[in-house]
Amino acid sequence: MSLTKETIEDKIEVVGTYKAVQVRTATVVKENNIEISRSYSRKVISAGDDYSGESTEVQGICSTVHTSEVVAAYAAYVASQSEED
Repeated sequence: MSLTKETIEDKIEVVGTYKAVQVRTATVVKENNIEISRSYSRKVISAGDDYSGESTEVQGICSTVHTSEVVAAYAAYVASQSEED
């Protein structure tokens, strides 16, 4: 019996006005090369977040959509929300 565990980024989406990058990761467990379990986790990378620890593919997407204009607009939005509280 051979058990293996693989983690893959199976879905990457860009959503919203401020181009949040959503990354879904699947963890797949296989026994003798037959999938016996799959679970998911998700994280969101907002404009201005540090994405240097992400995969090359995610870094490329973030560097494309998180332009200086988007980062500035998102920072202004966040600041305006904290002023309302």
